[in-house]
Amino acid sequence: MLSDLSIKNYALIDTLQVQFDSGFTSITGETGAGKSILLGGLALVLGKRADLSNINDPNKKCCIEATFNIENFNLKSFFEEHDLDFETLTILRREILPSGKSRAFINDTPVNLTTLAELGGQLIDIHSQQQTQELTHDDFQFQIIDALAKNSTPLETYQHLLKSHKLAQKQHTELIASKIQSEKEQDYQTFLLNELTEANLKAIDLEALENEYNTLNNVESIQTELALAIQIISTEDLGVASNLRTLKQVFQKLSEIASVYAPLSERIQSIAIELDDVFNEIESEQSKLEVNPTRLNEIDAILQTVHNLFSKHAVNTIEALIEIEADLTTQLDNLASLDDAIATLENQLKSLVKQLDTQAKALHKQRQQVLPDLVQQLETILTDLGMPNARFKLVLNPSDSYLYNGKDQLEFLFTANKGGQFLPLKKAASGGELSRIMLAIKSVLSKYQQLPTIMFDEIDTGVSGEIAHKMGDIMSQMSADMQVFSITHLPQIAAKGQTHFKVYKQDTQNTTVTSLKKLTAQERVEELAQMLGGKKLSESAIAHANQLLN
Repeated sequence: MLSDLSIKNYALIDTLQVQFDSGFTSITGETGAGKSILLGGLALVLGKRADLSNINDPNKKCCIEATFNIENFNLKSFFEEHDLDFETLTILRREILPSGKSRAFINDTPVNLTTLAELGGQLIDIHSQQQTQELTHDDFQFQIIDALAKNSTPLETYQHLLKSHKLAQKQHTELIASKIQSEKEQDYQTFLLNELTEANLKAIDLEALENEYNTLNNVESIQTELALAIQIISTEDLGVASNLRTLKQVFQKLSEIASVYAPLSERIQSIAIELDDVFNEIESEQSKLEVNPTRLNEIDAILQTVHNLFSKHAVNTIEALIEIEADLTTQLDNLASLDDAIATLENQLKSLVKQLDTQAKALHKQRQQVLPDLVQQLETILTDLGMPNARFKLVLNPSDSYLYNGKDQLEFLFTANKGGQFLPLKKAASGGELSRIMLAIKSVLSKYQQLPTIMFDEIDTGVSGEIAHKMGDIMSQMSADMQVFSITHLPQIAAKGQTHFKVYKQDTQNTTVTSLKKLTAQERVEELAQMLGGKKLSESAIAHANQLLN
């Protein structure tokens, strides 16, 4: 229930601080006194978009704060889902800064407007003439029937199954599309894979092959150079080996004369040994050389294949080609497994369809059973509200489609006149009739589900006299289980409130401000008397006001 409301710097409201009680509260005031301002401020704290033109002083912050007692609303899961602190007395706050920036808070934690509106919608229902049009919507009509049928759990189960079914259908469609696309690409992918497989990439040492190719391709030149090297080393008298032997002998003699030359002698000896080793290796390399055009052509073909693959796949290493080969293998293997995945999903879809049908039938059965009772209750209430000939015809037609709330299509038909043709509500009922039907429906719903605080905004438009009394009685009865507000211009309804507030304007210096006042017993009498007979209070009006209150 709404326990406290604070509004600062909004429209004609400078500062407003008010506490509300449980039960039935009536709010009255002259036309233009600011009842719509009060509702506008409340709508802001419930998540409505802000209009900067409604800020009273554009140089100051506008702040609206509402405190709700949510002990009996089972909302802990909402707070956990949105990572909010749960408090029995929960505070919703909305701030509009002079810059135009808007901020929203739940228990001092910043939230976005969507979250604020989602929680606000579960706490208070502001019912106006415009919102009466909800009556003509299928989802609201099903909400009424399902409340009476106690379909909350089976409907939740059905919707969970439907969500799974839609997900499985989406996956099935994607797999089919993937299979079709893969089949289109299969031949080319197979060709690419065969090309890579035939290249036997793992057996190729690219660097070694390139070295061997360069050797075979230049064998005559290499032979000439190696022969020259052998000649340089081994030529008698003039060769490096001969000169090195002479040099070695010189330093052997010097080392015998003076030991200081011994290290040099040893180093020359080492060079001589290394030169002999180099000479032997050059001779060995020369002996290996042979002209082999067959091997040259073989290596050339391998290298050409590899470089063609590099170019085709836009890579430059054997390792990258091996990875591409593995990917192609996986893709072709996956194509083979797609049929298994598709078959598994099709079996899952069959099972979900069977479960959905079972739940849809259960929902239909429960709904069908409560339709007569709902019709009887509505017609009884509407008779009291001055519509004795109001009749409903509610028909559930089977649908081939899985709708969000089952497989039923609802015809919510109505006629206000005896012998009249049954038509959909939006065609059969006037605005005033829709208001009374909505009140009747809310009255019925309050017996079957925990409704939030409800605020009726002049739902009594177009009625008077005894009908107004009956509307007030219905609101009073509803307030036994929930908090009810009625913004009304009818004294018959205002008198039914356990608490009575008056919205009024007053001039302060150079400005006009809107205020809200809780009326005392005597003030209630005077307010009702003014509503009955005008500002000049007559004895008959006062007597009538007392009669209404008593």
